[in-house]
Amino acid sequence: MFRTALRNVLAHKARLLMTVLAVMLGVAFVSGTFVFTDTVSKAMSDQSRKSYDGVAVSVTHHGPGRAEDGTKEEGEPGISQQTLDKISKLGGVDSVSGRVSGFAGVADPNGKLIGTGWANQGANFAPVKDGKDPRYAFTEGHGPAKADEVALDRASAQAGRYSVGDRIRVATNGPVKEYTLSGVFTTEDGAVNAGGSLVLFEAKIAQDLYLAPGYYSELAVAAKPGADAGKLLSEITPIVGKDAKAETGTALAERNAKDIEKGMSGMKTGLLAFGFIALFVSIFLIYNTFTMLVAQRTKELALLRAVGATRSQVRRSVLSEALLVGVLASALGLALGVLLAVGLRSGMDSFGAKIPAGPLVVSSTAVVTAILVGVKVTVLAAWLPARRTSKIPPVAAMGSAHLPQSAKGLVVLNSIGGVLTGIGFALILWGSSKGGETGRWIIGGGAFFTLIGVAVLIPMLSRPLIAVVRPLLNRAFGVAGNLAARNAVRNPRRTGVTAGMLTIGLTLVTGLTVLGVTVGKSVDRSTTDQIRADYMLTMASGGDLDPSVLTALEKTQGVSAVSGQQSAYFKGSDGRFHSASGVNPAAIEKLVNFKVVSGSVAGLAQGQVAVADKTAKKAGLTVGSTFEAAFDGAPAKKTLKVAAIYEESELVSPYVLDVKQVPVAEGEKPQIRQVFVKMAGGESKANEQKVIDALGDNPAIKIADKQDIRNEMGGMINMMLNLMYGLLGMALIISVLGVVNTLAMSVFERTQEIGMLRAVGLNQGRVKNMIRLEAVVISLFGAVLGVGLGTFLAWALGRTFKSTIPNYELVIPFDRIGVFLLLAAVVGVMAAMWPARSAAKLNMLTAIKTD
Repeated sequence: MFRTALRNVLAHKARLLMTVLAVMLGVAFVSGTFVFTDTVSKAMSDQSRKSYDGVAVSVTHHGPGRAEDGTKEEGEPGISQQTLDKISKLGGVDSVSGRVSGFAGVADPNGKLIGTGWANQGANFAPVKDGKDPRYAFTEGHGPAKADEVALDRASAQAGRYSVGDRIRVATNGPVKEYTLSGVFTTEDGAVNAGGSLVLFEAKIAQDLYLAPGYYSELAVAAKPGADAGKLLSEITPIVGKDAKAETGTALAERNAKDIEKGMSGMKTGLLAFGFIALFVSIFLIYNTFTMLVAQRTKELALLRAVGATRSQVRRSVLSEALLVGVLASALGLALGVLLAVGLRSGMDSFGAKIPAGPLVVSSTAVVTAILVGVKVTVLAAWLPARRTSKIPPVAAMGSAHLPQSAKGLVVLNSIGGVLTGIGFALILWGSSKGGETGRWIIGGGAFFTLIGVAVLIPMLSRPLIAVVRPLLNRAFGVAGNLAARNAVRNPRRTGVTAGMLTIGLTLVTGLTVLGVTVGKSVDRSTTDQIRADYMLTMASGGDLDPSVLTALEKTQGVSAVSGQQSAYFKGSDGRFHSASGVNPAAIEKLVNFKVVSGSVAGLAQGQVAVADKTAKKAGLTVGSTFEAAFDGAPAKKTLKVAAIYEESELVSPYVLDVKQVPVAEGEKPQIRQVFVKMAGGESKANEQKVIDALGDNPAIKIADKQDIRNEMGGMINMMLNLMYGLLGMALIISVLGVVNTLAMSVFERTQEIGMLRAVGLNQGRVKNMIRLEAVVISLFGAVLGVGLGTFLAWALGRTFKSTIPNYELVIPFDRIGVFLLLAAVVGVMAAMWPARSAAKLNMLTAIKTD
């Protein structure tokens, strides 16, 4: 029987090709995900370990902690020079280098920021022996030795076309300054590999910029030959005190490697989800393929039964075919997955992310998972056709009738489909009413049951739904259209399984599109409705703006209103910390549109506070209410009076008050996240240039007008949608293969019928039209169901986000949905090209004689 299975696989190579391709694509995605994430994880882990080569003990300090009541404890800002000197005198210590770091952005010759902003870093040059710093290898020049010198990583120097001796402009969290480039170096620093830049300052300058004079945030201790790192750790720990953490370089490298692996697990899970979606769609194609193959070989299988083969032997024969196909497809998928991982790794550079050099990792997990998943999916999908095969009676060998499904079987199948769909719809509705993350998980479970239930019910739904369009096809395309509609419902199970593949793909695509467009419109409305300012300023690094920005803008001619948004936190009477925004009360209403529910924002100038409506309701606050607030850095609690209740806004915190009411702890800078600016004459190139000039042409400060803000938010959403489309594209490709496979086998099965049609006058053109229209009908049927289900899922998911997204209102993008339906029709036409051509080329006399 195994030889029979092998012969059948070789005899039906063309028919099984689509199945092999479908499984191969799904397995490639799964194995490629494992290989890519394992490769990147190992490369980054190796890089992390390499950066700690020669470090026996590492000491880190994050500043004073907080007491149980949330207030900052007293303590030093970092590790003092005295502590460093004590450690360097220990017997087993060879050298100690102190480090500080923070944001630093370098401008290119055109004034634009080099690097990605958040990954642009600055640090100190820390020579320990012979004037060299073990972390950096200089290819040109030397490390900075003077206050006006800096060194730059090689990639950034090349991007800015800078050479040693050039004057370069560097921005930190203060005004831009010019420095002389003293050297260019290579490094394994993660910021540089992430597409950022690294600027090295002289140590005292770096301390002034990022911490405090004479203090470090990190120490790297190198041991003398033969010294034990564990013993050094035990000696260093009591010296550094309770606010610092000391650990061996080996332990730190291993912990960082585990953190990297943990960080990659989220990406791995997300990519695997799309791989399994592709394999889930493949199940329908495999099931359809083996169902049709079995139907076409009824006489052959019946003869096997007649000559003594048992039911189990016949069933094993079909499953053996599936096993062979699964093994072949899995092996090819694994090879394609490795190539896919190589391509993904190379493509990361186009997104500005530099993956460290390292070997390609093809783990046993990737290999075993690829083979097991591919084989299991194929055998599982072929199990029902194989089970049906074993029921073919030997007497069927004397005729050509196929084994029909019993009425009882159809009733059972439709009942199961109805129950699953009902459960799915109930879960989706429950999840939408529950809301939050819990509701979204419930909706996800409901979507799973619904898709399976609808897939089971599609054969039953196909007849009435396709019957609606049959008169239109008849009127528009005549005989070819009428025959196409009849052929589409002749075998409801085959039509249903084929349409089901497109339904699943378009359900996901439509759901993501509707949800993405809805959220994008909500963000756009929020931007338009809430921002009155002409420009919003932020740091490219995502950090805080320096107070000098406000000072400079207030002195600039043409600025009619300016206000920063200073972040603050206070502990309320409920014992919890709450976020607040400190603003300029004289200007804020010109810059931000407060939709006041009650009271007046003018009360901010009298030291009162405005509260968002949802926060006020939760806290039981109304206009005139008072509450106590304990701010960081304040010697005593403040009693604040509510001046206004406003609709919740994305732009400001739930509590808004005069910036003068926000205390700043001694030695700390205010946390200014944004600055809003309104110009006389509104937005214009001239006014934007005034703002740029006022800020000293600082490359680290982003100046965004309303359209820039819309584009940034909309761009993020569109980028995510395009990424999702790309990932789901594999499922849609498999759906197309399913349509091609179904039509090809349908043409083969109807060879005699097509010959008869040709004999009674149906020319080649009409035969082609008949096959094409059949494909279009099946494709559009699946697409319409997918669009409907996707829109319903988007509505349900949207309800779970509604409370957290202001101005949320469901938007159905009819233009994009129209494109999806058009593409589904195009898919049908393209998929039908080969089968239609084969059908038209059939010799009518040969076809009529075919059994």
